[in-house]
Amino acid sequence: MPSPARATAPTSPAASAVPDDLLDHLARTTALGPNEAARVVADVLAYFAESAEEYVRRRHGELKARGLTNDRIFERIGAELPQRRVRAPELSARQLRRLVYG
Repeated sequence: MPSPARATAPTSPAASAVPDDLLDHLARTTALGPNEAARVVADVLAYFAESAEEYVRRRHGELKARGLTNDRIFERIGAELPQRRVRAPELSARQLRRLVYG
């Protein structure tokens, strides 16, 4: 039987990969209710599901809106990217085989 948090969790692929026990733990150890915990986890997973290209475009827009020049923006994004987790590219079965067997 699904936990209360999972019954109302968002249905995105990232959210569906969240273990029930994680949502139960968050609901139990924070002030978040089951629905809120599911939304927070889904938001975090969506944030880290961005590709490098999506991240660069989004950050450029955010920093441009703050009035930074492109020189400063690209310097800042360049420093942020190595610290950022990005979504792995989608690979075909053939590409996966080539990674394993060369």
